[in-house]
Amino acid sequence: MQKKPWPLDTRTVSNLIIVLIGILFYFVLYRFDAVRAKISMVTGVLSPFIIGFAIAYLLNTPTTFFEEKVYNKYRHRRTLAIVTVYLLAAAVLAILLNLILPQVWSSAVELVNNMSTYMRGLDALVQDLIIRFNLEGEGINEMLVTYQNFIQSLTDMAIDKVRTSLPQIWNFGVALGSGVVAALTALISSIYMLSGKNRLVPQLKKLIYATIPKKKAAWFLGVCGQANRIFVGFINGKLIDSAIIGVLCFILNLILQIPYNILIAVIIGVTNVIPFFGPIIGAVPCIMILIIVDPWSALRFAVLVLALQQFDGNILGPKILGDSTGLSAIWVLVSIVVCGGLFGFPGMLLGVPTFAVLYALVREWVNHRLKEKGIDGDGNPLLPPREVSGDDESDL
Repeated sequence: MQKKPWPLDTRTVSNLIIVLIGILFYFVLYRFDAVRAKISMVTGVLSPFIIGFAIAYLLNTPTTFFEEKVYNKYRHRRTLAIVTVYLLAAAVLAILLNLILPQVWSSAVELVNNMSTYMRGLDALVQDLIIRFNLEGEGINEMLVTYQNFIQSLTDMAIDKVRTSLPQIWNFGVALGSGVVAALTALISSIYMLSGKNRLVPQLKKLIYATIPKKKAAWFLGVCGQANRIFVGFINGKLIDSAIIGVLCFILNLILQIPYNILIAVIIGVTNVIPFFGPIIGAVPCIMILIIVDPWSALRFAVLVLALQQFDGNILGPKILGDSTGLSAIWVLVSIVVCGGLFGFPGMLLGVPTFAVLYALVREWVNHRLKEKGIDGDGNPLLPPREVSGDDESDL
């Protein structure tokens, strides 16, 4: 008589999965450096396709707009929409590079070349303040010397880096060629992803429904849809918000006669994509530069950044982003610190929408468990829904 195989009930399988996850988590923590090195190697190989997916994801919204609103009467509307969006993106990028990049480069070169002159001017200003206001000069001079040495070391480091890199022309050429190939691969893959979206998404749905039970597959697809809405709303809104802040900073720099206005505006605009800490991260190096060039302009710029931060946080940001994440300020802070510490700049940028998705999932799970237990958030029993009679209709 053949023995029946030992049946695995749901609880046994769940406990086994939990044990395996715990072992995997312990292994990842114990061998964190090796795991991170392997992940970095894999992401390095797949980086063209990851960048291509990022490009396609960013351009999906305008492509959908052109496809549904502009070319909806044409037969090849998706192809026309993709060509239009990529041409517009290339034109905008070329205009920005031609207008901004040469001036940013010339400002950076001028700043490095005139660093010694700026240092002497800063030293003369400090000495004049010490004499005029009868200040204790020893401590101030020591701070000034320390600051000057710090800035000078940064400048010398940058110059030495350029000088040591000059003989490595062959390596630079190889790296440049690899970068061009990777960029072309990313561009081509992004075009394929956008053009094949109508086939790729149904294929992924079919795979999910084939491998996961129907109820869990529907829940998972709902979570993916919610995550997509959060990410699209946050990233697009943050890019528009940062562009407006960068342009506004440039205009105000011209009005307040702040040196290196384009360079500073670009730094502020780029770092503003980081929620919460973005203006501070961008303002610190700008103020350090302006202290050397013109201390009074550094003071004006500090007031300007404070005003821009308040305007962005209280007026512009809420108008553009709205409640796209649904997170309170404390959770935004936690997500930026944790994800930024783990993944650097990409973590600081994408940590907020990622944490918003996790927060929504945890909130949904908690509400479901409370409903199953028949209690509310304070542990009190849930009241049955009140029946509405004809006399109460006026209260609705």
